[in-house]
Amino acid sequence: MSIIDQAGTCAVGHRTVKRLGYGAMQLAGPGVFGPPKDKAAALAVLREAVAAGVDHIDTSDFYGPHITNQLIREALAPYPDDLLIVTKIGARRGDDASWLPAYSARELTQAVHDNLRNLGRDVLDVVNLRIMFDTHSPAEGSIEEPLSILAELQRQGLVRHIGLSNVTPTQIAQGRGICDIVCVQNLYNLAHRADDALIDDLARAGIAYVPFFPLGGFSPLQSSILSDVAHRLDATPMQVALAWLLRRAPNILLIPGTSSVAHLRENLAAARLQLPADAMHALERVGAPA
Repeated sequence: MSIIDQAGTCAVGHRTVKRLGYGAMQLAGPGVFGPPKDKAAALAVLREAVAAGVDHIDTSDFYGPHITNQLIREALAPYPDDLLIVTKIGARRGDDASWLPAYSARELTQAVHDNLRNLGRDVLDVVNLRIMFDTHSPAEGSIEEPLSILAELQRQGLVRHIGLSNVTPTQIAQGRGICDIVCVQNLYNLAHRADDALIDDLARAGIAYVPFFPLGGFSPLQSSILSDVAHRLDATPMQVALAWLLRRAPNILLIPGTSSVAHLRENLAAARLQLPADAMHALERVGAPA
């Protein structure tokens, strides 16, 4: 049994994966743009993740763009039979590294084919539609048109399962009326808890919730409470933050990202960290529920 087996499992569509996975975004260059400074190190992180038992990798062809998917293919193909690769479409990168919506039928279709080509797959396991009405947080608006296009690509056999990213509860309800939604990927962590109620609703519906920036993203979580709990448990603050998410709800799947093998091992070790009741109570004060 690997360390991350201790985190348990969760269903994503027809597959069951370990609840502690890996997010590939940080393998691209600064600002998720261009190639990594150290390609060999990036490949080593991917290989170490799979060797450690990770069976869920999150990526997108607009990371780089194209860079992370090409690295994943070089490092891991031919892929292990149990590896679930989840990707995203709905955005593109400007020449200035900006993040731009990409919702037209041509753009979405091209994005699916770009992911297939750069990952070296015949079919994509899961594709999340990233909603870009607001780049940084969910914003209301109809997702019917782009999601219907993605659902048609699914009917063509290019996509097995569909998820949503950066969405509101209203958009999730609309999406479920168009096609089966197997996962939702939103910003959520110990300090940013706007989705508290949504996570519980999705758990009851059997839909996985995948928090992006589980450790704060480009601005790592900072909290004296978090640091105090970590010191008491002889763990790092980031391990405690990940362990809290695993305790938060059974449908949460984690995809912490890193470009360092040492940091990867540290993240995965959070699977065996047990948080006592008083630690959970203290950590609840870091971010009040919305």
